[in-house]
Amino acid sequence: MRHYEVTFIVDPVLSGDEVKSTAEQIQKDITSSNATIVAVDEMGLRQLAYPINRRSSGVYYCVEFACETADWLGKFELGLKRNERLLRFLTVKLDKYGIKYNDDKRNGRIGGKKHQESAAPAPVADDNVPAPEVVDLDAE
Repeated sequence: MRHYEVTFIVDPVLSGDEVKSTAEQIQKDITSSNATIVAVDEMGLRQLAYPINRRSSGVYYCVEFACETADWLGKFELGLKRNERLLRFLTVKLDKYGIKYNDDKRNGRIGGKKHQESAAPAPVADDNVPAPEVVDLDAE
């Protein structure tokens, strides 16, 4: 099986329902081509690095899918180019390291916040150490 990942940016001017329907339509296009969707990551509204079509933000989606053959992929990308609701898209073939990375990220082994136990422990009071002396600088 070949694994691919398509990341696309939807125009933020659209309503929430239109954004979701656009993402669902792309997922239907993938599944109708005998591919199986492995994971869908809705990253949400993010700032763009540079303006695209006078937009400074966009709604990001990332869809990972697997298929036997990739002969339909050219027609799929042509459909993405013609979709006026999308600002940009990028399709990438994943190697074994990319597949493992995405799996680890989904399962929380990569990119998660560190646990409180890994933080530095609180200092413990030691009875053998003398307390610091308080000096009043104003009194002379």
